[in-house]
Amino acid sequence: MQLNARMVDLLAIHRSELLERVIPFWMPRTIDWEYGGILTCIRDDGRLISTDKYMWSQLRAIWTFSALYNRIEARPEWLDVARQITTFVCKHGRDELGRWVFAVDRQGNVREGAISIYSDGFAIYGLTEFARAAGDQQAVDLALATYKNVRERLARPGSYATAPYAIPPGAKAHAVAMIFALAFHELGLLLNDAHILSSAHELAEDVMTAFLRPEQRLLYEYVGLDNQLIDAPQGRAIVPGHAIESMWFMIHIYQHWGDKTRIRQALESIRWHIELGWDHVYGGIVLARDAAGGEPWWPFADSKLWWPHTEALYALLLAYQLSGEAWALDWYEKVHNYAFMRFPVHKHGEWTQKLDREGRPFDQTVALPVKDPFHLPRALILCIDTLQSLSNND
Repeated sequence: MQLNARMVDLLAIHRSELLERVIPFWMPRTIDWEYGGILTCIRDDGRLISTDKYMWSQLRAIWTFSALYNRIEARPEWLDVARQITTFVCKHGRDELGRWVFAVDRQGNVREGAISIYSDGFAIYGLTEFARAAGDQQAVDLALATYKNVRERLARPGSYATAPYAIPPGAKAHAVAMIFALAFHELGLLLNDAHILSSAHELAEDVMTAFLRPEQRLLYEYVGLDNQLIDAPQGRAIVPGHAIESMWFMIHIYQHWGDKTRIRQALESIRWHIELGWDHVYGGIVLARDAAGGEPWWPFADSKLWWPHTEALYALLLAYQLSGEAWALDWYEKVHNYAFMRFPVHKHGEWTQKLDREGRPFDQTVALPVKDPFHLPRALILCIDTLQSLSNND
């Protein structure tokens, strides 16, 4: 009964964080009703840095506002935001070859072209969630067209770019496999399309057999095209938060297939990487480690970014829900205490995105110069769903 009370308490905390602080930070100040889309180049206090629009951010925001409508409450204002961002990206988001561009200006003129296939992944993911919310056939058609375009490109390694982190020559990236595994899976579920679901499963198997190495209890960010490990700084890169995020993706996919063995492997991997990534001196999850224990290649390796913590919050709750094992709940409490103490910006809402190893905010750009409404609200949305289930268990 005491555990049930804790779950009820956590459910209230997550709902309050999402609905009273996070979403009010974004609405209405960042929604660009004049030109379309959302303004995400902003500071923690909401001040605008730039009116440029990174397509990556636009597409992920579509997912967030659609998911709020689908999974929290069917508020028309959330669907209206998702729809107007979708209208903007449909008009300005792709080049003549059907590839999603990287950045546009406020009016939608291209600043940087198709330099990251990750934009295509977030397009499929966001448009699929919007189609669930709005029953919008144009969104379905565009997600499906992007899927077909990406399938052809993924079959030709080296034919696509992956800004902001380039793939080493002769290698492939875990990020590509994990993102498209989930994006394809969600589209396949929406359309009840066995071929698309099979494509997602194929990529998930790549994550679990090429990048995940159970004998080392590590998930590598890059391996060779022949699936061999690469003895070089980039080849030894381990990003614990990314591994944890990837593993909840895998759990969602393998639940569909009823594959208990893969689910157990994913649960174990979550445990390995929270243990690897935790800073036992200052607390929090460091961004990167070196597989051999040396100095990590990954930029800002000892920083504590918001997104690994948000991903861990959901992954650990999911792990506890599925396994009932104490380690998952113990680690969840540790991550929760660190994250909710350090990241929230109480005066303005939302979370600061970058802390150094000792927990002090810093300003340098990590990956993109944006503050996205994605990792944090997505984690809160998914945690709320899980906590509702857990709080109903006596």
